[in-house]
Amino acid sequence: MERNLGFKERRYIEELRILTKSTALDCLIDEKFDRIIFVIKGGDMGYAIGKKGDNIRRLQGVTGRKVEMVEFAEKMEEFLANIFKPAAILRYACDEQTKKMNIYVSGKNDVGIAIGKGGCTIEKARLLIRRFYGYEIGEVFPEEGTE
Repeated sequence: MERNLGFKERRYIEELRILTKSTALDCLIDEKFDRIIFVIKGGDMGYAIGKKGDNIRRLQGVTGRKVEMVEFAEKMEEFLANIFKPAAILRYACDEQTKKMNIYVSGKNDVGIAIGKGGCTIEKARLLIRRFYGYEIGEVFPEEGTE
């Protein structure tokens, strides 16, 4: 997928690099939830977060917005697990024709975690999966309800 970064996104990525010494592969500004989502290079997540989340707090002070970070993974399954943490993603089902994907989590409690408060987590997943893999995320189901 082609990803275009604007001036603001490049500026935020550079701020992250200066403050945390970690590498961001991508940056999304989510106006709906007033947040910045960074996609961090695999293995750099510890540097990006900092000791007890200090780097995230400093970045939030500099940008004036809520900051969220997701560690990138080459495999879509691992990337989905990183996006939805701490909810346990068991599997996903894709329809190749419509490019629509449904997510299956381990239980009913994880459905709420996967959706997030006001739908913020599922919206983050929709933005990132569309941007990196070209799929649309449909719904989240508990695994035991499908049997």
